[in-house]
Amino acid sequence: MIFRQLFEPVSSTYTYVLGCEDTGQAVLIDPVISATDRDLAELARLDLQLAFTLDTHIHADHITAALELKKQTGCRIAGPAIDKLPCTDVGIEEGVPFIVGSLQFTPLHTPGHTDGHFAYLLADRLFSGDALLIDGCGRTDFQNGSADDLFHSVRNKLFTLPDDTLVYPGHDYSGRRVSTIAQEKQRNPRLGEAITLERFREIMAELNLPYPAFIDHAVPGNRQCGVCPPDLTDNFRRYCEQVEHSPQG
Repeated sequence: MIFRQLFEPVSSTYTYVLGCEDTGQAVLIDPVISATDRDLAELARLDLQLAFTLDTHIHADHITAALELKKQTGCRIAGPAIDKLPCTDVGIEEGVPFIVGSLQFTPLHTPGHTDGHFAYLLADRLFSGDALLIDGCGRTDFQNGSADDLFHSVRNKLFTLPDDTLVYPGHDYSGRRVSTIAQEKQRNPRLGEAITLERFREIMAELNLPYPAFIDHAVPGNRQCGVCPPDLTDNFRRYCEQVEHSPQG
């Protein structure tokens, strides 16, 4: 397996390149539209052909590159079937392996951050999206999020994986790149094994996070698999289309 972890600094998003050494086919998990050129250059450097983009959920902080990559490479778009996006070529469902060449992903429906959120297990690597971050988790106060659902998703699905499973999150804001299931069980301050459901509800209710600045543009754009809305202000257009230089960073 060929593996690369790429970081987009404006939204602090990790994009993952997974390549099949036998067929040269690749999957990009959670690509960001502003980093399209970077991702294409990395695929070319690795001599991989993009077969699929694969999103974990409908993002609120950036625009996915799925549609743009399909236009440029002819790849197909995969995403959670529960979201019922007409632009998706393959709907991902729990219990149905997602196979590209020798890569076999196990999709895990992990609602809570959003109701349609999925994590993807590939061998000993978990691509956890926003359901489980390093020492944290995604917020639960929009897109039909639910603290109760997220708690049960992590505890009943992700924390039942082997302790040495590597956790590759959808974001990190402190320069960290990877964790393990054992580490998150022991020290995650929101979802560690010492935290009760009641305490988790309190933690999430007390976050008092501001309304996401880009959500009203990102969600409609991502429901079209990655379209920058035409009515964006100059600042938000730079956020949508440029790497590293947006004032939103």
